[in-house]
Amino acid sequence: MELIDQLTNLASRAQKQISHIQTEEATKNALVMPFINALGYNVFDPTEVVPEFICDIGTKKGEKIDYAIMRDGKPIILVECKHAGGDLNINHASQLFRYFHVTEARIAVLTNGITYKLFTDLEQPNKMDERPFMEFDLFNFHENDVAEIKKLSKASFNIEDMLFAAYNLKYMRAFKKYFDEQFTQPSADFIHFISKQIYDGVLTPKLKEQFSILVHRSFHQFLNDKIAMRLRSAMADTSSQGILAVDIPMPQVPDLTPTEVNLENKDKDIETTVEETEGFMIVRAILRKSVPVHRVVMRDVQSYCGILLDDNNRKPICRLHFNGSKKYVTLFDVEGGERVDINSLDDLYGLASRIRTAVQRHETKVPEAPTV
Repeated sequence: MELIDQLTNLASRAQKQISHIQTEEATKNALVMPFINALGYNVFDPTEVVPEFICDIGTKKGEKIDYAIMRDGKPIILVECKHAGGDLNINHASQLFRYFHVTEARIAVLTNGITYKLFTDLEQPNKMDERPFMEFDLFNFHENDVAEIKKLSKASFNIEDMLFAAYNLKYMRAFKKYFDEQFTQPSADFIHFISKQIYDGVLTPKLKEQFSILVHRSFHQFLNDKIAMRLRSAMADTSSQGILAVDIPMPQVPDLTPTEVNLENKDKDIETTVEETEGFMIVRAILRKSVPVHRVVMRDVQSYCGILLDDNNRKPICRLHFNGSKKYVTLFDVEGGERVDINSLDDLYGLASRIRTAVQRHETKVPEAPTV
């Protein structure tokens, strides 16, 4: 079985078991050991996985790390476990710090069975970095995450390749975080830098204020254009009819109060992803000949991204469930809705007739008579 399938199955079991896992030992048995096993290491073979690994450090004798994954009699990966649902901050990694310094292992993992934080020594040799180069969430992962985790597996592990990947992941993660921050709210330094690439004159306070608005709008429009190009390309491959250009409504900078797409959610716990936005655009493109596209509205909530007709909760078209380990949509061409698993956004095109049927049901439904 492929690693992604094993992790998907583990995530499904974990979601059912998580409320019953109350201790660190239960976390190890139900979550961490199956995860290590999915990587191809036999957790019952002490030549491959040593539980309660002991490594004396100076005057400290008998301290233990939860697991050491071995190769040729030497530890290559150290694993420290906390109970499921527990916090995983750097203060919980004290034993990893100490053991990392005195063993030959170059990879350390801090986990609560759901989140796996991966560390190495990119900043100083033989000293574990304080920040992980990667975080893997069992309840919310994508194929790219699995490709990186696979490098830890018994069949693929190569320390040089792993360290090279760790270096890239560390800085890519930092760059993405910076881009996300600038996309949401460009900093003064970022606006100044961009403005100087375009404008040769003196940046007066009034110009800076104007450019701040323009940079923010341009950033959003740039992303819109890129997504629209991808959508047109995909539709051209799957339909001989072609498509009309579709667009995410431009946020009103600086107020940022779009009406049709909730890009800047009032609830800070809700984050509309690029995938959800692309899915919304695909649904709009599918329905462009059925109803005016402005009637197709996206409303994002914590557990799913809903697509409605006329922004009416009583007129659901579909729901996009893209935040878990398995993507699926709920289609409302039948009463109560029906779940349909998908592998990629392209699969939405194959559901076009059912998406149109959902709209037709709302359009043909006889309105209730008013009460007197």
